[in-house]
Amino acid sequence: MSVGTAERASFGETEEQAALRASVRDLLTKHSDSAAVRRATTTDTGYDADVWSKLCEQIGVAALAVPEEYDGVGAGIAELHVVQEELGRRLTPSPMLGSAVLGTFALLSSDDADACARLLPSAAAGTSTLAVCWADAHGWTGFGVESSADTLTGTAHFVLGGDVADVLLVLTHDGLYEVDPTAEGVTRRRVPSMDPTRALSEVSFASVPGTRIAAPADLADRLRTHALVALSAEQVGAAAALLEQTVDYTKSRKQFGRVIGSFQALKHRMADMYALVETARSMSYAAAQSGSAEDAAIAKVYCSEAFEQVAAEAVQLHGGIAITWEHDAQLYFKRAHGSAQLFGAPSTYLPELAAAAGL
Repeated sequence: MSVGTAERASFGETEEQAALRASVRDLLTKHSDSAAVRRATTTDTGYDADVWSKLCEQIGVAALAVPEEYDGVGAGIAELHVVQEELGRRLTPSPMLGSAVLGTFALLSSDDADACARLLPSAAAGTSTLAVCWADAHGWTGFGVESSADTLTGTAHFVLGGDVADVLLVLTHDGLYEVDPTAEGVTRRRVPSMDPTRALSEVSFASVPGTRIAAPADLADRLRTHALVALSAEQVGAAAALLEQTVDYTKSRKQFGRVIGSFQALKHRMADMYALVETARSMSYAAAQSGSAEDAAIAKVYCSEAFEQVAAEAVQLHGGIAITWEHDAQLYFKRAHGSAQLFGAPSTYLPELAAAAGL
């Protein structure tokens, strides 16, 4: 039940994008199997620096969204979508979402050429990482850090890679600031999370001077749209991989003298899982193609709920083995529930979507 060339072509995937997908998948197959993913979660960075280096040096994933003038590839959201989907399939921990997507788009959306020229080349090369400090303790609808006379005070929560990033980009109610993570008054710590394959942190600022980066008033809304689309791609990739693993398992597991995949009731459940994955894929690709905030929110809601349902069914169909540490299903289950809360739970977007629909 993998997505074939014809199915991907229906979403307008070009030959270059197909080649990109194949390159990323091949590299991750070789260097990011389930054992490697588990080892990566125990490192100081929360990801395998060698795998990230290979992704950047051999494929250029961190440079995809960066314009050529800043030593990037100058690709678009479609290429990022491909990479995010493949990283989701393997649950590969990496700075891709936090640095190459959020950090890069924060700078590009700022229209601050000096900041882009100074920070983007090294980020595109993968030799430095960016972290966007944004959310308050309640989520991404507010700002955890306040600014006054270019001095920052407060705590940003749920920061992707914030404890190890080389550059902190702090989003406040009145703009975007660059902060050196080693500056006096900056405190960083990784926090426990449901999903061990995605490191989250808290970053606190005690009267820390920040370098203002010229940014539009709607920067938070723009960033949220990019983040939701990229996250939905990751969710689709993970859900598709988990479905494939479940189908393979039901073809080999025997009960009552028959492989369990031959039972009609289980076939129906897997067919429902397949429908969830493919409709989620459609939602995610539609949001990537349109670039609209409303489509991004729809993708967030649908892909989050679809992945959670697929993960729940996978655990049921695998049986007790699925919740053991040695089995991958529990990692996908945790990723499903963790990613559903990232950038806001689906329920936070429903009132806005209902209002847009006139309900």
